[in-house]
Amino acid sequence: MAAPLHPALKAVSDAVLAVARQHSVDDVLQRLVDSARELAGARYAALGIPDGEGGFRRFLVAGMSDELIARLGPLPRSHGVLGAMLESPAPVRTEDLHEHPRFGGWWPDGHPDMRSFLGVPIVAPEGVIGAFYLTHKEGAPAFDDGDQELIELLAAHAAIAITNARLYERSRELSILSERNRLALELHDAVSQKLFGLVLTAESAGTLLDRDADGARAQVDRLGQLAGEALDELRALILELRPPDLVRDGLCGALRKHVEALDRLHATEIDLDADDGVSAGGDGTRDAEVLRIAQEAIANAVQHAGADHVSVRIASATEPDGLRLSVADDGGGFDPAAPELRARRLGLTSMEERAARLGARLTIRSAPGAGTTVTLEVDRA
Repeated sequence: MAAPLHPALKAVSDAVLAVARQHSVDDVLQRLVDSARELAGARYAALGIPDGEGGFRRFLVAGMSDELIARLGPLPRSHGVLGAMLESPAPVRTEDLHEHPRFGGWWPDGHPDMRSFLGVPIVAPEGVIGAFYLTHKEGAPAFDDGDQELIELLAAHAAIAITNARLYERSRELSILSERNRLALELHDAVSQKLFGLVLTAESAGTLLDRDADGARAQVDRLGQLAGEALDELRALILELRPPDLVRDGLCGALRKHVEALDRLHATEIDLDADDGVSAGGDGTRDAEVLRIAQEAIANAVQHAGADHVSVRIASATEPDGLRLSVADDGGGFDPAAPELRARRLGLTSMEERAARLGARLTIRSAPGAGTTVTLEVDRA
């Protein structure tokens, strides 16, 4: 008969099995940080995944109330002790975090004071992909060797779990993209052709009704108008279902296709001046962020500002090397300093967060009755 597992090893095994049942990256990370806190007996725990640009792509915590998390504000930057865990695969353990050479000597407003600390990097074949941060050992002045060994063991499994979750999410994204393309083709081959036939039928019926009652002809004309509008909307939907391919089309080509789709749906005139070939650099993720900011700015102008005309400009910037995007409209405008702005215009917050991830400068100039201009300046990676 096999000997029972040591309680600590069983706890790690249970945690790993629980993580294995999760699929989304966020669910995996939250389960990991919860498990780390329980295994090490810490009051607070966090798990950070760096974004490669001085910040964190994800930073999940355990042991903190929603109110405390709200008081702490935006995600931390990967500096100080947080950054030290991402620079080396070696764990760090101290009885007093304040004595660590990378400790900055201050906490953000509302941040609890933390003393005992255990930091364990999560190491994959490509290097450090994240780290566990554990503070305030419950019932003891410091974390011990046993705590460190458990979290190191959990970190080894965490590297595998995070990689698997990323692969699973990527496979789902590819499956969704494939299904969208299939649906777009079916809509084009079947429904759009039928609507086009409906338009022709309505036009033919109208010709035959030349000698009939005016009311009957008006109804047929309306039928043709509705069918034509439906056909235009369907074509625009097909373009949206088959999103622009940044790799194939480039940033400007993708933006051009998006504007063409909007032109079919809205009466607002959208003027695009694109410097073909311009790019934010990097592996394509930066161009994707720029495209999303442009789409959000245009959507605000078309759907909320009541604009008759929108001017979109994207071009290379020479000083410094990079790009400059501007979206200007002649709509109703608003007061960017209004305190209730973020509650009503979440798209502005989204643009600001994307710009921050790019390390870019986002300017929003507007006033009631004076239209709005959104400007993004990005340094090339």
